[in-house]
Amino acid sequence: MYSPPPDPDTEQRMRAHHAHTAKALDVQVEPGAEFWGWAGRTLGAPAHTATGMPAWLRLVSAPEDKAAGKLWDGALDAQHAFGDLDGHRPALLAVHDVVDDGTAYRAELSVRVDEPVLSDDPVLQHDPQLPDSWWNDLAGVLEKVAAVDTDRVAVRQQYMERAIPEFVGIPAPTVSCWTTAHADVHWANLIAPLRLLDWEGWGRAPEGYDSATLYAYSLLQPDTAARVRAVFPVLGSPAGLAAEATVCAQLLQTVSRGDNLTLADPLRGWSEELRCRQSA
Repeated sequence: MYSPPPDPDTEQRMRAHHAHTAKALDVQVEPGAEFWGWAGRTLGAPAHTATGMPAWLRLVSAPEDKAAGKLWDGALDAQHAFGDLDGHRPALLAVHDVVDDGTAYRAELSVRVDEPVLSDDPVLQHDPQLPDSWWNDLAGVLEKVAAVDTDRVAVRQQYMERAIPEFVGIPAPTVSCWTTAHADVHWANLIAPLRLLDWEGWGRAPEGYDSATLYAYSLLQPDTAARVRAVFPVLGSPAGLAAEATVCAQLLQTVSRGDNLTLADPLRGWSEELRCRQSA
């Protein structure tokens, strides 16, 4: 969660449109609770529908000419493709679109999840001590996601061919199988009992991409990282090499920009392992 945007005009504009959307969708927003996204791009708050159902009202804004594409339509596309994944994905109840003075606004009303995320940070800082049933549920959900057909793209071959040699030091491995991925499986998007949040960026990726992402964000907790590998045996296999190298490159790229610095050394160790596997 971020602070309100430093620009008071943006803050006022987003709050006004959030209130207008709540009225249009006939929901009552709970007072005193709001959650801002980066630079005021999104504003979310708990709410109740007219029938009393707990809900979450999220407003996202973008310049009108950029209000399209994978991220803009991710939640709506996910609802059409996956539904609520047997209760493991908060269902999208309604969408409301408005354009005002060159800015597009999309409101997404979803089923509210009151349990906290497992980590405030995508990088796991503690042992979550999750039961076997949680891990089994996660494996089942990601298997169902992987089987869905889509033309959405989460990882591009061109990116792999550029980034993996630069940040991992090997040629981009051949992708033996492309599957559908949530594409942002980290600990700040996971809840127990299992719910998987934030479906903006889902799409096609190398097999094992989601489990490789979770592994990367678990590297500071060796026991949990080992559990990820045990639950997802594609990691460490020839079939998973492309996904692992992609995720490793992506996060090493963020390190080069000054982010995820706590992962720098574990990621470099992982990249060394990947180089050894490539040359074996």
